[in-house]
Amino acid sequence: MKKSAAILVLTLMLCSLMSFPAYAENTAVQGKMTGRTAVHGLASLLLWPGLGQYLNHNETKKNWTHAALGLTGIFRLWSGWDALIDRQGGRWDGKI
Repeated sequence: MKKSAAILVLTLMLCSLMSFPAYAENTAVQGKMTGRTAVHGLASLLLWPGLGQYLNHNETKKNWTHAALGLTGIFRLWSGWDALIDRQGGRWDGKI
């Protein structure tokens, strides 16, 4: 049992050192935080994720992705932060 656990840990450590091409390219450009983006961040956090991205004039694919992933509770935090800092683009073809 200990030998199996040690092999598993060693394998995971070796895998973490490798770079996989499946990682999404980050195309994000961060804007400025202003009073306007603070309101958009709150809208995305409290009302519905994707709303803040829409108000910040992000691409439609990003708005819809945030709105769909907003069904998960944790994504509301990410979407609110994303709208607060007025981030354009991102990972996963600019959607996240």
